[in-house]
Amino acid sequence: MERSTDSISPASMYKLLVGSVVPRPIGWISTISKDGIHNLAPFSFFNVASANPPHVLFCPTVRGTDNGRKDTLHNVRETGEFVVNIVTESLGEAMNLTSTEWDADVNEFERAGITTAPSIAVKPLRVLQSPIHFECQVAQIVDLGGGHVVIGRVLHVHVDERVLIGEDKIDVQALKPIGKLAGNAYTRVTDLFDLVRPASQLGK
Repeated sequence: MERSTDSISPASMYKLLVGSVVPRPIGWISTISKDGIHNLAPFSFFNVASANPPHVLFCPTVRGTDNGRKDTLHNVRETGEFVVNIVTESLGEAMNLTSTEWDADVNEFERAGITTAPSIAVKPLRVLQSPIHFECQVAQIVDLGGGHVVIGRVLHVHVDERVLIGEDKIDVQALKPIGKLAGNAYTRVTDLFDLVRPASQLGK
């Protein structure tokens, strides 16, 4: 296949991208509207943007049914805050349920049977069952036309001691995160291998 992206429909381009860029980590994003309505939604267009200072990003695209903007995007624009909750195997079903398109006045925490926990530095609630949370302040929102990039500065970190090794290492086998593939497919982190990074050759 050799094609200019101008000749590929948006639907086909989406399938090519999500089938190629795999596995993708899932950011389970909790927000709150200016009216105090809590929202929880998963985004597999999610990653780390910077470690110093710490930033993460997620990319809300338009809704599949009506091409409207997602509630999460409206909320981060209005309040400038969000929380990233890391999704584990045991939370997969609940996470999937919160991907449902509901009206803006629906509380996904309640619909998915999620226990909430207050945050320290921001107003959106945390998913208590998730072992890792990043409380974030919006640093920038980039408009891409059919989607947006929301970049957040991490203000506060919560890590359950059960998935922590020492002071700063995550035990991925204890965490049991899941990743997104194409369509309805997900993956577990069960087959690990190491590759030692080569030493720098600068100046040699």
